[in-house]
Amino acid sequence: MGSELDGLQVFGETAVGWCASTPVNESADVEGKPVLSTSSFNASDPHAPMRRVHDDPQVCALREHLRAHNGIRNLEIVAPHEIERAARIFFRDGFVVVRDLLDAAQLARFRDGSARVLKDILAIPGEGSRKYVTETGRLPHRYSYGTASASRQLLHDPVWASMLALPTTTPILERIFGSQDYAVLGAGGDLCLPGAIEYQALHADVHERFDLPPERLAQARTMGLARTCVDGSTEPDARSRQLIVERTPALVTINFLMPDLTHESGPIRQIPATQGRADPPPAQSDEPEWMRLSTLVGAKAGAGVIRDNRAWHGATPNVSREIRAMPKFEYGAPAHRPNTPHGADFGGVWMSRGPGGNVVDI
Repeated sequence: MGSELDGLQVFGETAVGWCASTPVNESADVEGKPVLSTSSFNASDPHAPMRRVHDDPQVCALREHLRAHNGIRNLEIVAPHEIERAARIFFRDGFVVVRDLLDAAQLARFRDGSARVLKDILAIPGEGSRKYVTETGRLPHRYSYGTASASRQLLHDPVWASMLALPTTTPILERIFGSQDYAVLGAGGDLCLPGAIEYQALHADVHERFDLPPERLAQARTMGLARTCVDGSTEPDARSRQLIVERTPALVTINFLMPDLTHESGPIRQIPATQGRADPPPAQSDEPEWMRLSTLVGAKAGAGVIRDNRAWHGATPNVSREIRAMPKFEYGAPAHRPNTPHGADFGGVWMSRGPGGNVVDI
């Protein structure tokens, strides 16, 4: 076990992962004991292979299926200077992929920091013959950089702190929020090891309440959103309300990619145009195949996925031999109240947290 972690990197082939002793779909309770879950984002995947073995026939069949079909066709990837185009795609789809958010030096620094924190996580032995500890409320071989920290985030880490406000990300965030006065809520990120063969259930990190408090309307005005009022009232009409809801997210996350996202390395999946929906995502037993394949294959290391946290998304199987790591930052709308505890409702209470009260990693 010790030698496996020597020289650990979060890109390129690795000996880490693929613990055959860890049962498929097994999660962990609050005491770290093995348990199976049938709900929330750590729900069992009914389609998962039966064995966590790289060369198992079912795993090989899944890998070939992903090789042939995985990925959003004609995925739009923009450059950092294409601010208006990035905003247009973000508001349309609930996410946008922006290449080259990190330069070579920044990428190397973030990779080193990501590997350092992961090594600390994996140094904790698993239950029984399992190679790794399973994080509470997560499927095997999946971890959150934030919740693995005693502070529940990593803003105190100098590597994360150095990436908080970059020349490539700040202009896009200002355009999305319509202001320079947005808030930093936290930092962390997620990763999955090779052998994370289960799909994570689709979920939204936060849930829209469809309220338009004064703070939200003020943000809408600064963004130039049209407001057509109902006759004799100062209230926006139905069409204007919908536009404001869609274009004023309470929470935006940037996930930075440490390796390239390939068909087999557990690329994040995003379901376009779900950020303004009132209904919940389908359970895995009801999920259409196209949603399982709606992933960001082709996004390269150093890119970022800028996400509206209301949009449906989820993790996918990592059947490769490469760790998929995505450190992240969370930003709040200008109406965020800095004195509100992290994890509580904020900003005129127009959103609420996802399962368990926290922003969920993929």
